Order: sequence, then C-alpha cells, then structure tokens
Amino acid sequence: MALKSRPILDMNAFNAASDGCCDPLLDRRLKNCGAASVLYYRRPIEMVRAQGVWMEAADGSQYLDFYNNVSSVGHCHPQVVSAISAQAAQLNTNTRYLDRRVESYLERLKATLPTELSNVVMCCTGSEANDLALRIAIKATGRSGVIVTETAYHGNTLAVMEISPASYKQGEPSEHVHTIPAPSRVAYGNDIEVGFAQAVERAAQTLKRRGHPPAVFICDSIFSSDGVFTNPTKFLAGAVAAARNAGSLYIADEVQPGFARTGDTFWGFERHGVIPDIVTMGKPMGNGFPMAALVTHPELLAIFCRDVGYFNTFAGNALAAAAGMAVLDVIESEGLQQNATRVGAHLLARLGKIVTDDPRVVEVRGAGLFLGIDLCQPDDPGSPNPALAAELINALRDRHVLIGATGCYGQTLKVRPPLCLTTTEADLFVDALSDSLAVT
Repeated sequence: MALKSRPILDMNAFNAASDGCCDPLLDRRLKNCGAASVLYYRRPIEMVRAQGVWMEAADGSQYLDFYNNVSSVGHCHPQVVSAISAQAAQLNTNTRYLDRRVESYLERLKATLPTELSNVVMCCTGSEANDLALRIAIKATGRSGVIVTETAYHGNTLAVMEISPASYKQGEPSEHVHTIPAPSRVAYGNDIEVGFAQAVERAAQTLKRRGHPPAVFICDSIFSSDGVFTNPTKFLAGAVAAARNAGSLYIADEVQPGFARTGDTFWGFERHGVIPDIVTMGKPMGNGFPMAALVTHPELLAIFCRDVGYFNTFAGNALAAAAGMAVLDVIESEGLQQNATRVGAHLLARLGKIVTDDPRVVEVRGAGLFLGIDLCQPDDPGSPNPALAAELINALRDRHVLIGATGCYGQTLKVRPPLCLTTTEADLFVDALSDSLAVT
C-alpha cells in the first residue's frame, strides 16, 4: 500500500479517537481546546518543571529532552531567567520609546550576521517573521510566486500556511506556490547541488507560465520538516543562484537551524557560503521567551515601508532584549557552539554503529546537535517506515527520553536537544534508542 504524506501536527500526536482519554486533566484540555488541541504521545505527559536538558513530570519522572529547540541553551537557564526577571521588575512596556538596551541587543545580534543585512525588524513568533519576509519580498520584486520544498513548514499565519505543505491535512498548494523535492540523494543522486538548482530553475519556469513569476525562494537551511538534509556543505549555493537568476529573492528561515545549533557555523545558511536577502529567526532567540526577528537590506525594507510600514506592540521591547542578550551571552560564555560540534560528532559516531547493526536504520544525517535518523522497512532502504518511528517515539517515552518525528511520511526521528547536552547524556539517548529498537 502506498504511503501518504503526514501533516506535521499529526506526527507524534495524541489522538483521542484511537488513544482514549482516561485522565481528568486531559479531559479538561480536550473540552477547552477542542479540535485545535495538539499534545504529544499516546499518553500525554503533565510537565511541571525543567532544568538543562531534563524535564520533570507531575509524578516526579525525569525525561531527557531530545526534541525541544525552544529552550535552546537549556531549560530555565539561570542567567536567562535572571535577566528576564530583573528587566520585568524595572521596565516592560511597548516599543515606541528609545531604549539603550534594545539598541545594544540589536547591534550584538547584527554582529553575528553578514554586514549587508543591517536592518532588524523584531517580531514575537517565527510565523510573524516569515509572514513579514514574504510580504517584503513580494512588494520589492512586484511578483507573487513562491518556491518551497515539498514538506516545508514556515509558520501558521494565512500567508505562510499557504507555503507550508507540511501543514496540509488535505488539498494542494495554491497556484502561486510550487514545491520541489528536498535536497536528498534519493531525489537528486550524487550531485545534490546541481539537481537542486535545476529543480529551482524548473519551478521558476512553471510559476512564470502560471502567471506568478517567482518572488521568493524560501527554505529552512537544515530542511528540518523535510527530514533533515545538511550535506554536502555548499549545496544551497546553486539553488540560491538559480532563484536570483529567475528574479527571486532568497529568504533563509533560521528558526530551527540558527543560533549555533549546527555547530560549525552560527547560522545554517553560512554552511553553504551564501548570503540571504532576508533572514528570519525565532524560537531559540529568547530560550522560551516569545521573540523573533527579520534581518534584511535597508533598501528592501524601505520599499515595503513606503506603502504599509510595520509595527509590533511587544516585539523588541526591553524585556525581549534582556532575554535575547542573555541567550547570546550564554552561547558565548559556555561555548555552546563548540559544544554542539563536539557532542554532535560523538552522537553521529555512536548512531553510526546502530546504522551498521540494524537494517531498519538506513541513515543518520545532520550537523551539530540537529540530526535525523531515517527508518526503513527491514532490508529495504528505499521503503520509509513511519510505523517504526511512531513505535520508537513512544518506546523512548517509556524510557524517559523525548523525541519527535519529521520527514514526508514521519519516518525520520528528529534529534534536537538543548545545546548544553553532554556526552554522558548523549550516551543515555543512544542506549535508550538501542534498547527500544531491540524490542520493537
């Protein structure tokens, strides 16, 4: 039977119809939130506190968090908590006043980016940042077409939901959106850069024929929702060049790969030697505090602001700046980018042994502390195995390890722990995965 692609919200999700409901708190959640409720696991967990890479449930159980990139420098990091608390006690208001702390943070953030990208617009969520990036690109180019990968996810506003095929439970993208396969060997053979660039060229031509010449080529530079595709480095360069040759701008969605997660570079796009026209970022910026941003060329922002402009009551206020500055301080002072490289390499090496020993584990891909573990049918590397992924996710939960799924069919385990992970904690995960595979 042919596999069907799976919406991102269905992966690893609790389903009341099949999983049942016998918990009073769960019953309250379902009554309060209805069909919009999204919970993890067949048996959802009530979490009460967290620290570092560990989360604690109401029953006292400790869980190793290998999934959550929101608390990127570690859950409840004391330096971030202290910065937020101190600022909240001093000033927390809207963004229409001058504030030295805000400007210092913006300058510190810009120092991590190419100098050409010198204007920052603060937002509250990655969805807002991507929505605004899309609007700027459409206005600046006078075009409407968008090129994305087949299982991309870029947010949940009306505009970016249309360019997020991973969100679709049914239906196809609108005619102004054209999807291309993710940069994998399965799709493009051994020359991923050339194949991916040609796919962008064909997409641009298709959009032009439809009457929607391309305004945007947007991708998450680690292709997390597509299944995590990172190597060889530089493979994005050809696709970006092809998009620009077709008159499109390149938006780098760094919500997931940014802020040192890939280890070798601070931003995911840097691994490919490209400079975006617009960079968007989100979750890891505030380590749980809701903040996001867009960084671009002054001339692009000026074109957009001539007609509409942009403001946001909360984004980029002093409280956000305190959280963001603390995150940058922690990444630097604790050497978390270097830690992502070191512990990520250790994880890759240990997981490589599982690939050798278990025919259902076809490949481990990734960079730093963002990896994808691809699962297949026994002795059939070309047949994805989403059922095994679902079983392993819940088996790992029973072993007190939290992990999620990704990929077109949900066949890839997504490894994305906080950046403070130690090799000892990495070994706990690999051992739990090995034990789960042995009985699944």
